[in-house]
Amino acid sequence: QVQLLESGGGSVQAGGSLRLSCAASGYGYREASGNVHSQYYMGWFRQAPGKEREGIAAIFTGGGAALYADSVKGRFTISRSNFANMLFLQMSSLKPEDTGIYTCAAGSPLISGPLLPANYNYWGQGTQVTVSS
Repeated sequence: QVQLLESGGGSVQAGGSLRLSCAASGYGYREASGNVHSQYYMGWFRQAPGKEREGIAAIFTGGGAALYADSVKGRFTISRSNFANMLFLQMSSLKPEDTGIYTCAAGSPLISGPLLPANYNYWGQGTQVTVSS
């Protein structure tokens, strides 16, 4: 089953940029049924202080368009390297409200709603991003 480890968080001033990375190890996404999918969804999620976790970007490892939350469209870009088994989140024009713990996750290819945290079963430990004004 896939295991995930994020890196690249830190502190930055408003208007700055950060790039988050997520290293995936293990093969495929294993369903509770035992079925293993070689292609699956990967997403970035954010939890701000005192708020619920929200999905901000998602991508299917088998290709296709990325999905973004309205709050980050035009500023954040999710990308992947299937060869290196890596997921990235390039964040630009950062705002103080982007502050939070950013976590990458893997979700079944069978889900609808790839930005919904409830659809993801494998999670990294998260990395803190702090944007100061």
